[in-house]
Amino acid sequence: MVSSVRNLLALTILAVLATTGYAIHCYDCNSAISSKCGSKFEADSTYLIDCNRVVAPRYLSQYFPVRNATGCLKKVQEGLPGQQQIVRSCYYGDVNNKQGCQADTSLPTLKDLACEVCTKDECNGSASLAPIAGAILLFFGVARLLA
Repeated sequence: MVSSVRNLLALTILAVLATTGYAIHCYDCNSAISSKCGSKFEADSTYLIDCNRVVAPRYLSQYFPVRNATGCLKKVQEGLPGQQQIVRSCYYGDVNNKQGCQADTSLPTLKDLACEVCTKDECNGSASLAPIAGAILLFFGVARLLA
């Protein structure tokens, strides 16, 4: 009886993990406003946002249906000739073809020079092991229950 309850608990936890959505957290800043956001990025928790709580840029809806964020981005743009800025934000769209890197047509003076896309928490600034650490702890917790 006890082993069947443990097995049921383990299966329930695995089912919840498989169906639970994970909100990606990205840095959101612009080097034109803050020098900490430039090419020598200085991680600051005030720049970190939950991308599921941010509305996608309106101009992207003309290219594809915008839903939840799928990753983080780091864009290099040029305003005036020779003046570059770096923009870090949430990414919307297919990460494989970078459709979310489309230029904002309402800002014709900005020229996109590069766009990098990543799909892990805080990957557009610095790495984070929080999701991996949580999964490892949960695994050992379930294993201990079953032992």
